[in-house]
Amino acid sequence: MDYETIKVSVEDGIATITLNRPDVRNAINAQMVTDLHRALGDLEDDEYLKALILTSAGGKAFMSGADIAELRERRATDAMKGINSTLFSRFERFPRPTVAAIVGWCLGGGCELALTCDFRVAGKSSRFGQPEVGLGIMAAAGATRRLPALVGLRHARRLLFSGAIIDVDEAAEIGLVDRVVADAEILPAAHELLAPILKQAPEA
Repeated sequence: MDYETIKVSVEDGIATITLNRPDVRNAINAQMVTDLHRALGDLEDDEYLKALILTSAGGKAFMSGADIAELRERRATDAMKGINSTLFSRFERFPRPTVAAIVGWCLGGGCELALTCDFRVAGKSSRFGQPEVGLGIMAAAGATRRLPALVGLRHARRLLFSGAIIDVDEAAEIGLVDRVVADAEILPAAHELLAPILKQAPEA
């Protein structure tokens, strides 16, 4: 199936979704939301699928957050629809193991999307943060729940209240990422992480 903002491939039972708007640092817009829902709909029903890897194109950003040009046009009623949170919850409920393979900026909605995955492998260039407070909004697509569950209240409060952006070493230290590798090794590392998992009984 063709998509405008993502690429999808399946090999040896492992699906890879690649966010593909590198010219805007893979910022999420309405079309990407639509494309990701369509892709998940197909993959959720694939009984032969073993796992899902979520990554990005361009090498500079996993996802820089919301498309600011589109965000400026949103109104309160749009926010109440929970467009991103609905999509991210669907990733969280995906019925197979999921890995976010992160290179570059992973901010705002991008960080929230990475939090929905079971595991996060990050390249050395990766940077993480929830800078929404600087725009006068909150991280409302799941970070207020998922971030404390992952890194604890102390670290989550600092990141959410200050909008701080942290490097990959600090992200690993606080438990935000599971493994740090060279940028070029990000996909092999994701497959390596999945290897012992996929040897287990899928029913369990």
